[in-house]
Amino acid sequence: MARISKRVAAARQGIDRNHPYPVEEAVKLLKERATAKFDETVEIAMNLGVDPRHADQMVRGVCNLPNGTGRTVRVAVFARGPKADEARAAGADVVGAEDLMEQVQAGNINFDRCIATPDMMGLVGRLGKILGPRGLMPNPRVGTVTMDVAGAVGAAKGGAVEFRVEKAGIVHAGVGKVSFEDGKLVENIRAFVDAVARAKPAGAKGAYIQRVSVSTTMGPGLRLDLASVTTPA
Repeated sequence: MARISKRVAAARQGIDRNHPYPVEEAVKLLKERATAKFDETVEIAMNLGVDPRHADQMVRGVCNLPNGTGRTVRVAVFARGPKADEARAAGADVVGAEDLMEQVQAGNINFDRCIATPDMMGLVGRLGKILGPRGLMPNPRVGTVTMDVAGAVGAAKGGAVEFRVEKAGIVHAGVGKVSFEDGKLVENIRAFVDAVARAKPAGAKGAYIQRVSVSTTMGPGLRLDLASVTTPA
């Protein structure tokens, strides 16, 4: 049996991992137990009643967190001409076409989000095996293939979080930092749950959202009371 450190044991003290906590109480408990020497990320995990192996049960989308993620996001944009200028003016960190493709092929991927104009997808498509596994491939369903590059860059910089269900039917994401005010974390959590709820696929049967849990980078996980995150308090 793995040995539990004193820090982990202290963080778990007073917590019932099977008890569904109201989101406000859960946030308070998480913050009280966040003892790392850095600003920990607050993470959410949602167990969904879907089987991603079936195309009509795939869950994917984007959520614009009302209070941002608390992290700096580097954005790359594949565009030419006026659209490239528009992307730079909006704050994109890397902008290019063939030159950017060569950088990616060489393994120089110094960005967290990738956006492309539709006319660039022939070029970007060649990078699918590199960008796809990293979750960076532009996709029109989440607004990263668009002519509105300024809007897409602004959303990425402002707190847009992409989500995609994993093989086990789980969606997870970072929804803020421990340093956020309690109310702002609660707002972000509810916004994310709402975005996933609205992305319910046509093929989903039975209970769609089965379980929601939150945790910090170094802290214990807490199960949330579903009513507290799916309906107004």
